[in-house]
Amino acid sequence: MKFSIKDPPVVNEGSPGTGSRIADVDALRAVALLLILIVNIAFFSSGYSFHLVPDPAYDSWGDQTVRWLVELLFAMKAYLLFSFLFGYSFTLQLDSAARRGVDFAPRFRRRLAGLFVLGILHAVLLFQGDILATYALLGLVLLAMRRVTVGTAVRAAVLLTGGIGFVVALAAVGGAQLVTDPATALAAGQRSTEALQGGIGSVIAEHVRQLPAMVGTLLVQGPLAFSAFLFGYAAGRRRLLTDVAGNRQLLRRVQQLGYPIGLAGAVIFAAGGGTANLTGLAAGVLTAPLLAAAYAATLLQFFQTNRGRRVVAVVAPAGRMSLSNYLGQSLLCVLVFTGVGLGLAGTAAPAVVLLIAVAIYGAQLAASAAWMTRFRYGPVEWLLRAWTEQRWPRIRAADPV
Repeated sequence: MKFSIKDPPVVNEGSPGTGSRIADVDALRAVALLLILIVNIAFFSSGYSFHLVPDPAYDSWGDQTVRWLVELLFAMKAYLLFSFLFGYSFTLQLDSAARRGVDFAPRFRRRLAGLFVLGILHAVLLFQGDILATYALLGLVLLAMRRVTVGTAVRAAVLLTGGIGFVVALAAVGGAQLVTDPATALAAGQRSTEALQGGIGSVIAEHVRQLPAMVGTLLVQGPLAFSAFLFGYAAGRRRLLTDVAGNRQLLRRVQQLGYPIGLAGAVIFAAGGGTANLTGLAAGVLTAPLLAAAYAATLLQFFQTNRGRRVVAVVAPAGRMSLSNYLGQSLLCVLVFTGVGLGLAGTAAPAVVLLIAVAIYGAQLAASAAWMTRFRYGPVEWLLRAWTEQRWPRIRAADPV
């Protein structure tokens, strides 16, 4: 492909005609990154997680409490919030393309192709639980639906969520089980942990072995992510995040509905052992979107306060380069937990793993702030943009547009 070094006028994500980014969207994306890390780090720290059984070496009351709280508050909610923002940002990209007078569809398809390649590399080299390749495939469906009305998008999202929940509940009633033999699952978890403790070849081989199982997981996770895309699309069409004050009543209703129903479903989900139990999984499928929406509504209103604006200033740079940070989280976790680096897999209690997640996130906040003062895009965002735009975008913040 042929690249040019000239940049057309940059139109950042923002409300129509402003040319400015929406800091609250970046801050929400940064919070979603933290929640995703808290959930995903368990799959780096132990090989048991991918086999849906807890590490028997850490079975104390404290260990169980930490795992239960993560399942209760973050599992299934984190990636739905991130997926919602993917759908919301899709509308911003549509508006940006319209203002610039460019053909959106082929550019977006190139972007999705690049995202798919990144996802496959991520799954094989760093983390078999990758979501980027799934986003790329679902993005094609979202592109095909780019002209649907807000009402159609919301109805489709509700029906899709309800349909998945019904199928999972039906499987639970029929007696289906995801872990049919706990002893076999524990043995597999031990083998996976030992593989993670090995070198780069051992780690990659373990990732490849787990990929078929991840396809089954995505049969539930994928449709739910797409329903969140549609909710985000509807919110973007309504300019929900650009007029928080004008939508305050709606946001409060989301909280009033989302917290009681979402937390009730989260309790059932966590009490059943998370995704290992189909009854709990069905409850999670049906209620996790409401709890994720309540989180988003609460954060948006908090961001409007004086303290909230200070928080936005700290975390928004990480959200601006969320793709780089998402991949960076996996790289850092590989270096911390696998034999490629420190080899801590299977040796850290859940509470310690949680502290490591917070430390990694803190380091990313500092690195993101330093990077974004010098550059316009994160490093991976810049490469993906170069592929999408078929040109070399100017990356330094001081470069003239």
